[in-house]
Amino acid sequence: MAVIDNAIYVDGRRVASPQTLARTAESLAETGGFAWIGLYRPEPAQLNILAAGFDLHPLAVEDALLGHQRAKLERYGDTRFLVLRPARYLDAEETVEFGEIEIFAGKDFVIAIRHAEAPNLALVRHRLESTPELLARGPLGVLYAILDRVVDDYEPVVVGLENDIDEIEMQLFSGDPAVTKRIYDLSGEVMEILRSLRPLVGMIGSIRDDLEQTRGDEPDALELRRSFRDVLDHVILVVEKSEEFRQTLQNALSVHATLVAQRQNEVSLAQSDQTKRISSWAAIIFAPSLITGIYGMNFVHMPELMWPWGYPLALVTMAAFATALYLVFRSKNWL
Repeated sequence: MAVIDNAIYVDGRRVASPQTLARTAESLAETGGFAWIGLYRPEPAQLNILAAGFDLHPLAVEDALLGHQRAKLERYGDTRFLVLRPARYLDAEETVEFGEIEIFAGKDFVIAIRHAEAPNLALVRHRLESTPELLARGPLGVLYAILDRVVDDYEPVVVGLENDIDEIEMQLFSGDPAVTKRIYDLSGEVMEILRSLRPLVGMIGSIRDDLEQTRGDEPDALELRRSFRDVLDHVILVVEKSEEFRQTLQNALSVHATLVAQRQNEVSLAQSDQTKRISSWAAIIFAPSLITGIYGMNFVHMPELMWPWGYPLALVTMAAFATALYLVFRSKNWL
């Protein structure tokens, strides 16, 4: 079901729950306050109804329908259009799954469009409805709560990645050939986290600046600025941790390349030693074989054939050659 919840709030309390999206803008005009609409993968017709009722910019509506947007904040008059990239860690697959949330936040409405299973924004609504003083701060209070939930959900992601990186450090020295792909996959997930969270630093800073310029030192504005500052601190911590992960994975990849090269050198050296041994024994065997081959031709005019000491001399010569070559190769550590 595309419409998760549709409610109008006045002074932090729900006063109406319009049955249709078309009725939301009309009910809001009657009651005042602000509307908070939660959608899950809406149909174009549903979003077009809201676009007409709340004067949403066509380009932002198009982005919300297409999805697959980078994290960003855009201003269209009095309406902010935000794209957030939530994430969750899947323990079974040991991977990070990234989602997408588009938010339209105006003076008297918030439209949150979710394109993934997580996070469950119904929990955010429940939290705010149980704390009317925060909900009474209007659309920016809702925006803060959604940002806070998205950033908090990165904590288990960081823990999961930290465990994976610890496992990689053990795999590096075990000779596991699968470690290269795992390092590459983790590096991609870390880079996606950085692409998702780095823009939030500027986005949150922009919202806080707007609050300071438009509402000055109003108590609600001060509290909202503190709230957004708290979210910003958490974002910076996750970004810094992710940067550490990225550096660690780069170092791991360098160490892995060094270990692979070292193993290849060891194999090459072992093969070289074997080649030396084989060549040495081939040379030792060659000298007696040469003498044997020459006298095995049995030509008539070979005076040594008729000499009584020819056979013993041939044997001694072969043994001397073989012994001399053995001692030479042995001295050069070829044998």
